[in-house]
This record gives sequence, C-alpha cells and structure tokens, in this order.
Amino acid sequence: MLVGVITSNETDERAKEYLEELAFLVDTAGAQTVKTFTQKLQRPDRATFVGSGRLEDIKAFVKEEEIDIVVFDDELTPSQMRNIERELQVKILDRNNLILDIFASRAQTAQAKTQVELAQLQYLLPRLTRLWTHLERQKGGIGMRGPGESQIETDRRLILNKIALLKERLKLIDRQNETQRKNRQQLVRAALVGYTNVGKSTIMNMISKSEVFAENKLFATLDTTVRKVVLENVPFLLSDTVGFIRKLPHDLVECFKSTLDEVREADLLIHVVDISHPGFEDQIRTVNETLKDIGASDKQMITVFNKIDAYQPPPTATGEQAESVTLDDFKHSWMAKNNSPAIFISATQKENVDEFRQMLYEYIKDIHTARYPYDHLLY
Repeated sequence: MLVGVITSNETDERAKEYLEELAFLVDTAGAQTVKTFTQKLQRPDRATFVGSGRLEDIKAFVKEEEIDIVVFDDELTPSQMRNIERELQVKILDRNNLILDIFASRAQTAQAKTQVELAQLQYLLPRLTRLWTHLERQKGGIGMRGPGESQIETDRRLILNKIALLKERLKLIDRQNETQRKNRQQLVRAALVGYTNVGKSTIMNMISKSEVFAENKLFATLDTTVRKVVLENVPFLLSDTVGFIRKLPHDLVECFKSTLDEVREADLLIHVVDISHPGFEDQIRTVNETLKDIGASDKQMITVFNKIDAYQPPPTATGEQAESVTLDDFKHSWMAKNNSPAIFISATQKENVDEFRQMLYEYIKDIHTARYPYDHLLY
C-alpha cells in the first residue's frame, strides 16, 4: 500500500504523479501495489504523518487485504515510524528507505556497494530505538535503566565505527578514481545526466556501441560507466551516470558525490529528458537543481529530448485529441527554445540519431580544437 499527504502547496495532479513514481519505485524493488491512500493536510501530522483518523482507515484496509508493506511517499521521523508501526503491525517503509533498498540491490562495484552501505547506516543511526522496542526498558530515569539502553548504545557505537571505516574506504577509492581521471585528462569528456529511466544507458550504448545494462526500471545504472568514443576522427570519453530523482535522500547524495565527480569534471553535459513523461518539466527542474547542488550547473550542456516516438500531445481546449507532432514541430516548439541547444530523438527507434551524432561531434570538436589548437589539421 502507498500513502501520501497532499499539502497546501501541492495540486492533486502533482500528488498523483508523485505516487505514480512511488509505485514505479515499488515495482522496481520487486513488490506489487494494491492500494493508494492520500490525505489532504496543511502539513504532515507530527505523530502519525496522516492523522489518527486516516491511519484507522489504513489499518482496516491492511487487515482486510492482508497487506505486507506500507510505503510512505516522504521521509518519516523515527517517532512517526514507531507510532505507525505500532498501530498497523506490518512493515513500514518511507521513500528514503525504499530508494536505499533499490540502490543496495543494484550496486555492482565496490565503490557503489560502499556508498550504499554508508547511506543505509546513516539512515539507520537515528532510528535504532525502534529496533529494540522488544527490550521494553528504554524510558530512562531511576530504576528504568536496563539491557535495552545498553544494547542501543553498543549498536550505536558499532555503527559509528562502521561509518568511519566506510568513509575511509571511500576516500581510498576516490584517490584511485582521481588517478584514473588524471590519466584520462588529455581527452575531451562528456557525461550523460538526467532523471532516472529517461534512456541514458540506451543512448550510451547507441553512441559508444557498448553493452551497458539498460532496462525500463528506476536506477538500472548505479555505477558510472566510461567508454572511449570516436566520432568522425575526434576521440572523446563518454560517461553514463546514476539517474537523479525527486526527494533523493540527502545521505545518498552525499555518499554518491564521488561518483558524480565524472559530472563535475566533464567538459560537456548531455542532459537526457524523457519527453513522453507527463512531468518532464519537473524532471528537468530536479536535474538542474541537483547539478547546482553538486557544483556542475555552469557546464556547457546539450538537452536531448528522448522517446519522441512515445510522446502524446496534450488534448486541445475542446478536449479533443491533438494531432501527432512531427520532428519539425518539435524543433520549433517552446521546448527547443527554452532548452537551447536542444535536439529531439528516439534512441530505441533510431529516429533523428544521425543529426544528434553530428551535433555532438561539432561540440566535441570545438572543445578539442580550443584545447589543442595545433590539432586543427585533423578536421
């Protein structure tokens, strides 16, 4: 079951879109969504997130349909999670916990596994008390100190020690990656960025003729993949990076900052957008905000609107279905004007791919020429 709160600064449509994305996250994690509950509140309830009345409705449905897991679309405080779990008597996850679980199942390299484990431990640390409720004597005060308190303190110390160890391990991996990047500095570097599941890995495979794992799931790619590509006669490095998402856990952003060094140090960013997604404008905004957070917003950027074959134009003012949009219509649309330079393609259908390659070649060639002016005889 999915649960979301519609606050005063959100519309019903926006909340529905967020919950659809949460359902996709649940599907990616391997579960099936049976029911979605929403509650309109000025702000989430401090004790139960949705309010006691709505929680009773959820409890009744959980019991009736034998629901195993209830997932909330925002981060729950430790006390909210404890109260909800006590009331519903089933497994409770918030959005952060769900994303961390997906990341843990997708991590392949030592770096990604270390980053995910670090984020999980940082998430777990303030929530330790909830895990030891069966030891009962946790309230503190005279006559109330007991094994529960000492066990929590022991676990907290163990987790803090493990966090320190993982941070040291990441520093070592970062130094190794930095050495690798220095060895690649003579080549122009381009990085694919964008929201999760917009087709970055598919474009990577198309441009570099490699076999990077790609599927229609969120966070199919966690580990940054770098490939050497030659367009015409100009070599460059193309990297495929982890996708961004709304409400990405802060701990996860912090832990993955070393992975995003490929983005920070790139000469050219290729921002891939899924134009067939109804909320692609919000996704563009999320990516731009994340790039700003990691200090990469001033990079030269090409916007690639992917999946034009799946694009459905919005209905007309009379409610009728609008006519299909041609490639020329896309090129003269507000999307092209507001995100210039922009190009419209379908990576799976190979539509307008040659024009994209040519555009990419021109940008890479200009950067290469500026860096190595004596190589101009190559072109």
